[in-house]
Amino acid sequence: MPLSRRTFVSALGLGGIGLMSPSPLGGRGSEARWASWTAAPGAKADAKAGATTAALIRLDSNENPNGPGGRAFEALRAMLGESNRYPDAAEVILVEAIARAHGVRAENIVLGAGSGEILRMCVEAFTSTSRHLVSASPTFEPPEVFARLLGRPVVTVPVDGALRLDLDGMAAQSVGGGLVFFCNPNNPTATVHGELAVKAFVARIRRASPETVILIDEAYHEYVDDRTYATAIPMATTDPRVVVSRTFSKVFGMAGLRVGYAIAHADTARTLQAYRISSGTSVLALATAATTISDQAHIADEQRKNREAKAFTRTFFERAGYTVGPSETNFLMIDLRRDPMPVRVACRAHGIAVGRPFPPLDRWLRVSIGTMDEMRQATEVFRTVLG
Repeated sequence: MPLSRRTFVSALGLGGIGLMSPSPLGGRGSEARWASWTAAPGAKADAKAGATTAALIRLDSNENPNGPGGRAFEALRAMLGESNRYPDAAEVILVEAIARAHGVRAENIVLGAGSGEILRMCVEAFTSTSRHLVSASPTFEPPEVFARLLGRPVVTVPVDGALRLDLDGMAAQSVGGGLVFFCNPNNPTATVHGELAVKAFVARIRRASPETVILIDEAYHEYVDDRTYATAIPMATTDPRVVVSRTFSKVFGMAGLRVGYAIAHADTARTLQAYRISSGTSVLALATAATTISDQAHIADEQRKNREAKAFTRTFFERAGYTVGPSETNFLMIDLRRDPMPVRVACRAHGIAVGRPFPPLDRWLRVSIGTMDEMRQATEVFRTVLG
């Protein structure tokens, strides 16, 4: 039987534990901070909010609304008895499972607490005060945030008019850089570049700035339907200047368990390992990831659900007269042709959390894809709010 996040927790008997609370501010980074700034009058940002937060439909953080699959749940429960042990053996098991899934060697894999740790490790390892980070605007922000915290220069390149990363502009800015962050598909714009474009981009940087590392974030890989797209993993295992990051937070439904990984050339992987937090992922998360990565039936089911709910949501906005950007992810970007902030606030007052601002796309609203039932409820709210 499919497991929602609520049934997943209650089946474990953990429903009353505060750290598993559905509060919208629990460990949600920038989304959480934005939610606290824009909470509807009278709403509270803690467990005392009652129905205000418990009933919230969360379409703001690109989470998988269905949670892990049944096999993942069984693996997690079976591992509870090992919670008193350090995760060394569980890490080995997951690395071997990832290696089998991608046809690579264990030496090519670096684990992280979500792909966020992988991004941080790459910024620390490959940028410096004299070797800048190149990123897009807008894109997934943590690499830029990490670099600025470390006092390392950042160059950002705006996306183009089609919401796609400007690969020519990013390549031009890579000269002398330490790291180029290439989110493909890109969050928040939901656009993707195909295999040939990625290879040409890497080759151009290799010619212009041979020492620069390209970090290709494939967090939304499993959601891509574009037939021109392909993973860059084969390139990463042979080119010491290419790293691919992946996560179990999206199609696998494990955002709260925090597991990610990098695939890289063996020499590059060894460099990254030095920046990793030792034993940073729990045995529960590791065991769940090791099981779910090979659960093809669950992956296919999640892809189908996302595809159907996304098509339903796109149709609603397009019939309402709005432009919806192309999407190869589990979220949509909608051009509201006006300041989205009042819409965000009004949606939250009606129990729907949607994406925060993503400048310079000041007229666009990001809506994550929930279950079909959630999207039906949400579109009725959108109909009311948009007038």
